[in-house]
Amino acid sequence: MKLVLLFGPQAVGKMTVGQELERKTELKLFHNHMTIELLQPFFGFSEEMWRISTMMREEIFEAYSKTDHYGMVFTFMWAFNEQEDWKWVEKVTSIFESNGGEVYFVELESDLDVRLKRNVTPNRLEHKPSKGMSRTLRKDC
Repeated sequence: MKLVLLFGPQAVGKMTVGQELERKTELKLFHNHMTIELLQPFFGFSEEMWRISTMMREEIFEAYSKTDHYGMVFTFMWAFNEQEDWKWVEKVTSIFESNGGEVYFVELESDLDVRLKRNVTPNRLEHKPSKGMSRTLRKDC
């Protein structure tokens, strides 16, 4: 079992790279907006939405890491200056490693002008409907 943690700033192309990895490998894409888009209509971008999203993601990681599937790509933003983010990454890593999995870290980066253009592409808006609510980069990207 492999877990590719694909991280970087808003609109850098995490989901797009994840989609390509899914297309070219046996990895399944689990992009961060899959839980956000489910919960946001009920809770908005609230603390409760983030709490439930985190819980759901961790439950999915626990269950998936115990399967015989090849692996998963997960996309997210990692605030290196936030200890809470480091603890979460350690938790996710330990979930997969404790079940014999391998974890790979991939960071994407791009200039802000490229990211601003990417922020409104049809593929991004199709898979992240809440992005259509605002055309500005936000913490939840």
